[in-house]
Amino acid sequence: MDKKELRKQVKVLKSQYSLEQKVEMSRPLWKELEQTDFFKEARTVLLYWSMDDEVFTHDYVCKWAGEKIVLLPCVKGDVLELRVFKGMESLQLGEAFGILEPVGELYTDYDAIDLIVVPGVAFDRHGNRLGRGRGYYDKILKETRVARKVGICFGFQFVEEVPVDELDVRMDLVIHGI
Repeated sequence: MDKKELRKQVKVLKSQYSLEQKVEMSRPLWKELEQTDFFKEARTVLLYWSMDDEVFTHDYVCKWAGEKIVLLPCVKGDVLELRVFKGMESLQLGEAFGILEPVGELYTDYDAIDLIVVPGVAFDRHGNRLGRGRGYYDKILKETRVARKVGICFGFQFVEEVPVDELDVRMDLVIHGI
């Protein structure tokens, strides 16, 4: 199956669940992440502010910001810029995807990032990830060589095989539902 077809297939599966169901399905995934050494040892974490079809992050971004330096991506043109999350009052509507993004100083110390939690359309057991097709995360993942990369997805997004090419970056771990 090619990338386009897999994206279509997962989109259909996502549409079968309400936002409330996805929020509920997200909780055990975050609990599992919190138990990993990757998470426990991390001081600076790149998370994401979830869209309605992704593993829900909002509560966890707020929770962990009290314990760690939490970074969130901001879409600027064709790149992701990083900024520190400093509370709900620091968020404003971003230029792409209709999601909230932090305002403030640009974060550029990529070598200080310990953990990146990465959303995706699909993942496989080899750590391969299928994104939305714009390459935002692949670019930033290549620039953060030290950070552990953890993909997170619902069980129906964890597939036998994700088609990959030379631009794709593998995850160190994928947390997925059943």
